[in-house]
Amino acid sequence: MHSRTAPAAPPGIALHDDLRALDGTAPGDGPRDRPGAEVFQTADWFRALAGHGFPAPPRVRLLVAADAGSGRSAALALREGDDGTLESLSNYYSSLWGPAGDLHPVPPEMLQRACARLRADRARWPVLRLQPLDTEDPFFAGMLDALRRAGYWADSYFCFGNWYLRVDGRRFDDYFAALPSPLRHAVARGRRRLDRQGAWDLAVHRSPGAALEAAIADFAAVYGRSWKPAEAAPGFIAELARVAAARGWLRLGVLRIGGEPAAAQLWLVKDGKASIYKLAYARGLERFSAGSVLTAALMRDAIDGDRVAEVDYLTGDDAYKRDWMSHRRERRGIVAFHPGTLAGMRAAGRHWLGRGLRRWQAARAPRAVAP
Repeated sequence: MHSRTAPAAPPGIALHDDLRALDGTAPGDGPRDRPGAEVFQTADWFRALAGHGFPAPPRVRLLVAADAGSGRSAALALREGDDGTLESLSNYYSSLWGPAGDLHPVPPEMLQRACARLRADRARWPVLRLQPLDTEDPFFAGMLDALRRAGYWADSYFCFGNWYLRVDGRRFDDYFAALPSPLRHAVARGRRRLDRQGAWDLAVHRSPGAALEAAIADFAAVYGRSWKPAEAAPGFIAELARVAAARGWLRLGVLRIGGEPAAAQLWLVKDGKASIYKLAYARGLERFSAGSVLTAALMRDAIDGDRVAEVDYLTGDDAYKRDWMSHRRERRGIVAFHPGTLAGMRAAGRHWLGRGLRRWQAARAPRAVAP
């Protein structure tokens, strides 16, 4: 609780302490998502994440920039960190972050007014951190420039590699024929072994209802028997599946062997893009390549059924993703320090000292010599 008077907001800029302003002029009006927005930049995503994606409810801040002429707006969903930072409303469940709303790209002068509003509250937020960002989106360069013009010391940093597939109008059979031979053989061999062992089935769930609830339970069962650690926020995946089903985004695939779930994958399909969000397979069934068989089936569904232009493997440089995808890009973050605060200057010193040290260590590391 802050007793002092809040700084005056620049024209067209408003700061809220909840997400209700994402719904328009009044709660219940419906989200104002722009056509083509990433799932991770929609009102539904941010509501699900804030409500179910953190072990404890985050302290949400929503910075809204509105264009009076067009009636369109953009909103930055943020949260207050425990260490005096103001961060993007994102975490390990977020493969991307960026502005929500129907104003895109956000005009540079509007971003500058938004950053000026944040800087005016320097005692609360000496450090800003936004991640992960699409460097090809104008918002990335625009926000970095706006922060610097507002007086912040701003920098960007690497978050993770992102593998994706450009479908380029192909059908699934053409795409599959071009995959590495070991992967194609693993899928074919896995299907043969599944056929030989007896009954198995594969279903893709899209719509709300009892079948989806059973598939969500199957996903949880597979995840619990997989190699992956327990979820930090156990209710989030179920909530995301229900929200995505209501919006028509969901593709929840479950492969069952002898009536028991053996592999499960949650994909999100929106505006010509399929995102492979979460996957797992049960330990002890590796000989069936159930995960690869399920991936191939969902890939066929996305390419031939949904006719997507892109398939995105989202977060990480895992080696297996390279076999399925065709291209790689990087997701980066932005960090900004308020030089008018002691906390901001200290954090900036640690940031640039650490960066300099890493570069020095890299320069001194021995390099492999070609034979």
